[in-house]
Amino acid sequence: MKTDAGTRAPPGLLAGYAVPLSLALLSTAAAIGGPELRAWLRYDRTAILDGEIWRLLSAHIAHLGWGHLAMNLGGLALIWMLFGRFYTARQWLGVTLFCMLGISLGLLALQPGVHWYVGLSGVLHGLFMAGALASLAAGYRAELALLGLFIAKLVWEQMYGALPGSAELAGGTVLVESHLYGAITGLLAAAPRLIHARRAGTPAS
Repeated sequence: MKTDAGTRAPPGLLAGYAVPLSLALLSTAAAIGGPELRAWLRYDRTAILDGEIWRLLSAHIAHLGWGHLAMNLGGLALIWMLFGRFYTARQWLGVTLFCMLGISLGLLALQPGVHWYVGLSGVLHGLFMAGALASLAAGYRAELALLGLFIAKLVWEQMYGALPGSAELAGGTVLVESHLYGAITGLLAAAPRLIHARRAGTPAS
């Protein structure tokens, strides 16, 4: 069943929220596990190169603390309010995993000085980009303003560093490169839908 152009109605009450709920539950469980579990989950360059490849994914559900977690889960909820309807749960899962891997591999290949990293914020940037572009492909235009502000934020971060106050909220240094890599992987994930919409000349369904 379909609703508006480019949107899909979830088959069950929670189906459309399977991905954000899973991320929230996994991240909360990781936080409950404390520093020991965080150390086992985090992106650790040396450990990954030694074969602990699960860290490429698990790093994104580990957080510096409860404040860091709450900030990211708030961002996740906002993204789903804005864009959740533009992909199926399976598609969102694919986008999420693609962003997780893209960010971690980007850090591994391009940021040799980054020895460890945790947090969902890079993935959130990828989900926002993929959602906003899917919305545009579906024929909506109000999101152009949001996308413009989002890109301006990325440019600011690459030129001047993290936004004022963000490090205090997160409880540690903000790795802005993860935001950039997340946005790039989100763009790549949404590219097939954009190409389809352009070729069809109509909003993608």
